[in-house]
Amino acid sequence: MSQSNPSIELTTEGHVAILTMSNPPANTWTKDTLIDLKNKVNELNSNKNIYALVLTGEGEKFFSAGADLNVFASGDKGVAADMSRVFGEAFEALTNFTGVSVAAINGYAMGGGLEVALACDIRIAEEQAQMALPEAKVGLLPCAGGTQNLAWLVGEGWAKRMILCGERLKADKALQIGLVEEVVPQGESFSAALKLANQVSEQSPSSVAACKTLIQKGRHQPMASILPLERELFVGLFDTQDQQEGVNAFLEKRRANWVNG
Repeated sequence: MSQSNPSIELTTEGHVAILTMSNPPANTWTKDTLIDLKNKVNELNSNKNIYALVLTGEGEKFFSAGADLNVFASGDKGVAADMSRVFGEAFEALTNFTGVSVAAINGYAMGGGLEVALACDIRIAEEQAQMALPEAKVGLLPCAGGTQNLAWLVGEGWAKRMILCGERLKADKALQIGLVEEVVPQGESFSAALKLANQVSEQSPSSVAACKTLIQKGRHQPMASILPLERELFVGLFDTQDQQEGVNAFLEKRRANWVNG
Protein backbone atom coordinates (compact mmCIF):
# COMPACT_ATOMS: atom_id res chain seq x y z
CA MET A 1 0.00 0.00 0.00
CA SER A 2 1.39 3.41 -0.94
CA GLN A 3 2.21 6.14 1.52
CA SER A 4 -0.46 8.36 -0.08
CA ASN A 5 -3.19 5.93 1.04
CA PRO A 6 -2.63 5.27 4.75
CA SER A 7 -5.14 2.99 6.40
CA ILE A 8 -6.02 0.75 9.29
CA GLU A 9 -6.42 -2.64 7.67
CA LEU A 10 -8.94 -4.98 9.31
CA THR A 11 -8.98 -8.74 8.91
CA THR A 12 -10.41 -11.46 11.11
CA GLU A 13 -9.26 -14.90 12.14
CA GLY A 14 -11.85 -16.83 14.10
CA HIS A 15 -12.89 -14.70 17.06
CA VAL A 16 -9.91 -12.34 16.67
CA ALA A 17 -9.83 -9.07 14.74
CA ILE A 18 -6.45 -8.02 13.35
CA LEU A 19 -5.82 -4.30 12.92
CA THR A 20 -2.70 -3.32 10.96
CA MET A 21 -1.40 0.24 10.87
CA SER A 22 -0.45 0.71 7.23
CA ASN A 23 1.27 3.99 6.40
CA PRO A 24 4.79 3.22 5.17
CA PRO A 25 7.55 3.81 5.91
CA ALA A 26 6.91 4.55 9.61
CA ASN A 27 3.15 3.94 10.06
CA THR A 28 2.58 7.51 11.22
CA TRP A 29 -0.89 8.62 12.26
CA THR A 30 -3.10 10.93 10.22
CA LYS A 31 -6.46 12.42 11.11
CA ASP A 32 -8.13 9.95 8.76
CA THR A 33 -6.42 6.87 10.21
CA LEU A 34 -7.23 7.95 13.76
CA ILE A 35 -10.90 8.36 12.85
CA ASP A 36 -10.76 5.02 11.05
CA LEU A 37 -9.31 3.32 14.12
CA LYS A 38 -12.06 4.71 16.34
CA ASN A 39 -14.78 3.65 13.91
CA LYS A 40 -13.38 0.16 13.42
CA VAL A 41 -13.08 -0.46 17.17
CA ASN A 42 -16.64 0.74 17.70
CA GLU A 43 -17.82 -1.59 14.94
CA LEU A 44 -15.97 -4.49 16.54
CA ASN A 45 -17.72 -3.77 19.83
CA SER A 46 -21.05 -4.49 18.13
CA ASN A 47 -19.79 -7.72 16.55
CA LYS A 48 -20.65 -10.51 19.01
CA ASN A 49 -18.33 -12.90 17.17
CA ILE A 50 -15.19 -10.87 18.02
CA TYR A 51 -13.66 -11.52 21.44
CA ALA A 52 -10.18 -10.01 21.00
CA LEU A 53 -8.08 -7.87 18.70
CA VAL A 54 -4.41 -7.71 17.75
CA LEU A 55 -2.86 -4.39 16.74
CA THR A 56 0.38 -4.33 14.77
CA GLY A 57 2.30 -2.27 12.22
CA GLU A 58 3.04 -3.01 8.59
CA GLY A 59 6.67 -3.78 7.77
CA GLU A 60 9.61 -4.91 9.83
CA LYS A 61 11.08 -1.67 11.22
CA PHE A 62 8.21 0.32 12.71
CA PHE A 63 5.23 -0.47 14.86
CA SER A 64 4.41 3.23 14.60
CA ALA A 65 6.42 6.45 14.79
CA GLY A 66 3.38 8.39 16.01
CA ALA A 67 2.23 11.68 14.52
CA ASP A 68 3.71 13.20 11.38
CA LEU A 69 5.31 16.39 12.74
CA ASN A 70 4.67 18.19 9.46
CA VAL A 71 1.09 18.52 10.68
CA PHE A 72 2.24 20.77 13.54
CA ALA A 73 4.97 22.75 11.74
CA SER A 74 2.71 25.77 11.13
CA GLY A 75 2.06 26.29 14.85
CA ASP A 76 -1.69 26.45 14.17
CA LYS A 77 -3.56 25.98 17.46
CA GLY A 78 -6.72 24.97 15.63
CA VAL A 79 -4.89 22.10 13.95
CA ALA A 80 -3.40 21.12 17.32
CA ALA A 81 -6.82 21.10 18.99
CA ASP A 82 -8.34 19.05 16.19
CA MET A 83 -5.55 16.47 16.14
CA SER A 84 -5.40 16.11 19.91
CA ARG A 85 -9.15 15.49 19.92
CA VAL A 86 -9.04 12.74 17.28
CA PHE A 87 -5.98 11.16 18.93
CA GLY A 88 -7.79 11.05 22.26
CA GLU A 89 -11.04 9.74 20.83
CA ALA A 90 -9.29 6.97 18.88
CA PHE A 91 -7.10 5.70 21.68
CA GLU A 92 -9.84 5.98 24.30
CA ALA A 93 -12.06 3.90 22.02
CA LEU A 94 -9.30 1.30 21.92
CA THR A 95 -8.96 1.36 25.71
CA ASN A 96 -12.72 0.84 26.00
CA PHE A 97 -12.85 -2.06 23.52
CA THR A 98 -15.08 -4.63 25.20
CA GLY A 99 -12.79 -7.55 24.40
CA VAL A 100 -9.06 -8.01 24.96
CA SER A 101 -6.62 -5.94 22.91
CA VAL A 102 -3.03 -7.07 22.35
CA ALA A 103 -0.35 -4.85 20.81
CA ALA A 104 2.22 -6.73 18.73
CA ILE A 105 5.09 -4.23 18.84
CA ASN A 106 7.13 -5.28 15.82
CA GLY A 107 9.55 -2.34 15.78
CA TYR A 108 9.96 1.26 16.88
CA ALA A 109 7.02 2.55 18.95
CA MET A 110 7.49 6.30 19.32
CA GLY A 111 5.20 9.04 20.58
CA GLY A 112 1.67 8.29 19.43
CA GLY A 113 2.96 4.89 18.35
CA LEU A 114 3.70 4.01 21.96
CA GLU A 115 0.54 5.70 23.19
CA VAL A 116 -1.64 3.41 21.04
CA ALA A 117 0.18 0.40 22.51
CA LEU A 118 -0.43 1.82 25.99
CA ALA A 119 -4.14 1.96 25.15
CA CYS A 120 -4.14 -1.81 24.61
CA ASP A 121 -4.65 -4.31 27.41
CA ILE A 122 -1.44 -6.27 26.78
CA ARG A 123 1.81 -5.51 24.96
CA ILE A 124 4.17 -8.03 23.34
CA ALA A 125 7.40 -6.56 21.94
CA GLU A 126 10.05 -7.98 19.66
CA GLU A 127 13.58 -7.99 21.03
CA GLN A 128 14.80 -5.27 18.65
CA ALA A 129 11.89 -2.90 19.41
CA GLN A 130 12.52 0.46 21.03
CA MET A 131 9.97 2.64 22.81
CA ALA A 132 9.85 6.33 23.71
CA LEU A 133 7.60 9.33 24.32
CA PRO A 134 9.90 12.03 22.88
CA GLU A 135 7.32 14.79 22.40
CA ALA A 136 9.04 17.24 24.77
CA LYS A 137 12.14 17.15 22.53
CA VAL A 138 10.10 19.00 19.89
CA GLY A 139 8.13 21.30 22.20
CA LEU A 140 5.06 19.08 22.50
CA LEU A 141 3.68 16.57 25.01
CA PRO A 142 1.98 13.16 24.83
CA CYS A 143 -1.68 14.15 24.48
CA ALA A 144 -3.34 10.80 23.77
CA GLY A 145 -3.17 9.25 27.22
CA GLY A 146 0.60 8.84 27.38
CA THR A 147 1.25 10.78 30.58
CA GLN A 148 -1.46 8.86 32.43
CA ASN A 149 -1.23 5.35 30.98
CA LEU A 150 2.55 5.18 31.15
CA ALA A 151 2.67 6.33 34.77
CA TRP A 152 -0.04 3.83 35.68
CA LEU A 153 1.89 0.95 34.13
CA VAL A 154 5.47 1.70 35.15
CA GLY A 155 5.20 4.15 38.04
CA GLU A 156 5.86 7.86 38.27
CA GLY A 157 9.64 7.58 38.31
CA TRP A 158 10.04 5.72 35.04
CA ALA A 159 7.28 7.76 33.42
CA LYS A 160 9.24 10.90 34.30
CA ARG A 161 12.47 9.42 32.97
CA MET A 162 10.83 8.63 29.65
CA ILE A 163 8.71 11.77 29.26
CA LEU A 164 10.71 14.47 31.07
CA CYS A 165 14.20 13.17 30.28
CA GLY A 166 13.42 11.74 26.87
CA GLU A 167 14.77 8.30 27.72
CA ARG A 168 14.31 5.65 25.03
CA LEU A 169 13.91 2.05 26.18
CA LYS A 170 14.88 -1.18 24.51
CA ALA A 171 12.56 -4.15 24.80
CA ASP A 172 14.42 -5.87 27.62
CA LYS A 173 14.25 -2.78 29.84
CA ALA A 174 10.59 -2.25 28.91
CA LEU A 175 9.90 -5.79 30.11
CA GLN A 176 11.84 -5.21 33.33
CA ILE A 177 9.80 -2.16 34.31
CA GLY A 178 6.43 -3.55 33.25
CA LEU A 179 5.88 -1.49 30.11
CA VAL A 180 5.45 -4.71 28.11
CA GLU A 181 4.35 -8.12 29.31
CA GLU A 182 6.49 -10.25 27.00
CA VAL A 183 9.51 -9.99 24.70
CA VAL A 184 9.88 -12.35 21.75
CA PRO A 185 12.46 -12.80 18.98
CA GLN A 186 12.35 -10.57 15.92
CA GLY A 187 9.45 -11.40 13.65
CA GLU A 188 7.45 -13.29 16.27
CA SER A 189 5.35 -10.59 17.97
CA PHE A 190 2.31 -11.10 15.77
CA SER A 191 2.17 -14.88 16.20
CA ALA A 192 2.65 -14.51 19.97
CA ALA A 193 -0.06 -11.85 20.17
CA LEU A 194 -2.43 -13.93 18.04
CA LYS A 195 -1.85 -16.97 20.24
CA LEU A 196 -2.69 -14.95 23.34
CA ALA A 197 -5.74 -13.40 21.68
CA ASN A 198 -6.98 -16.86 20.73
CA GLN A 199 -6.78 -17.89 24.38
CA VAL A 200 -9.48 -15.32 25.04
CA SER A 201 -11.96 -17.46 23.08
CA GLU A 202 -11.74 -20.04 25.87
CA GLN A 203 -13.17 -17.45 28.27
CA SER A 204 -16.74 -16.24 28.42
CA PRO A 205 -16.80 -12.93 26.51
CA SER A 206 -19.45 -11.65 28.93
CA SER A 207 -17.19 -12.43 31.88
CA VAL A 208 -14.15 -10.92 30.16
CA ALA A 209 -15.98 -7.66 29.50
CA ALA A 210 -17.12 -7.41 33.12
CA CYS A 211 -13.66 -8.26 34.49
CA LYS A 212 -11.98 -5.73 32.22
CA THR A 213 -14.39 -3.03 33.40
CA LEU A 214 -13.59 -3.79 37.03
CA ILE A 215 -9.82 -3.89 36.53
CA GLN A 216 -9.75 -0.57 34.69
CA LYS A 217 -11.97 1.17 37.23
CA GLY A 218 -9.18 0.56 39.73
CA ARG A 219 -7.17 3.25 37.99
CA HIS A 220 -9.39 6.06 39.18
CA GLN A 221 -11.71 4.73 41.87
CA PRO A 222 -10.95 3.51 45.39
CA MET A 223 -11.22 -0.22 46.05
CA ALA A 224 -14.02 0.35 48.54
CA SER A 225 -16.28 1.64 45.77
CA ILE A 226 -15.38 -1.13 43.31
CA LEU A 227 -15.88 -4.15 45.58
CA PRO A 228 -19.68 -3.73 45.71
CA LEU A 229 -19.70 -3.35 41.91
CA GLU A 230 -17.65 -6.53 41.61
CA ARG A 231 -20.39 -8.44 43.43
CA GLU A 232 -23.09 -6.70 41.40
CA LEU A 233 -21.50 -7.63 38.09
CA PHE A 234 -21.00 -11.20 39.32
CA VAL A 235 -24.73 -11.55 39.99
CA GLY A 236 -25.47 -9.80 36.68
CA LEU A 237 -23.70 -12.58 34.78
CA PHE A 238 -26.55 -14.87 35.80
CA ASP A 239 -28.71 -12.98 33.31
CA THR A 240 -26.47 -14.24 30.48
CA GLN A 241 -26.64 -17.50 28.55
CA ASP A 242 -22.87 -17.77 28.82
CA GLN A 243 -23.02 -18.20 32.59
CA GLN A 244 -25.17 -21.33 32.37
CA GLU A 245 -23.22 -22.61 29.38
CA GLY A 246 -19.88 -22.16 31.11
CA VAL A 247 -20.80 -23.90 34.34
CA ASN A 248 -22.58 -26.76 32.61
CA ALA A 249 -19.79 -27.24 30.07
CA PHE A 250 -17.32 -27.60 32.92
CA LEU A 251 -19.52 -30.07 34.77
CA GLU A 252 -20.09 -32.07 31.57
CA LYS A 253 -16.37 -31.98 30.73
CA ARG A 254 -16.85 -30.37 27.33
CA ARG A 255 -15.79 -27.17 25.60
CA ALA A 256 -18.13 -24.24 26.19
CA ASN A 257 -20.05 -22.81 23.24
CA TRP A 258 -20.12 -19.08 23.95
CA VAL A 259 -22.80 -16.83 22.44
CA ASN A 260 -21.52 -13.55 23.94
CA GLY A 261 -24.73 -12.80 25.68
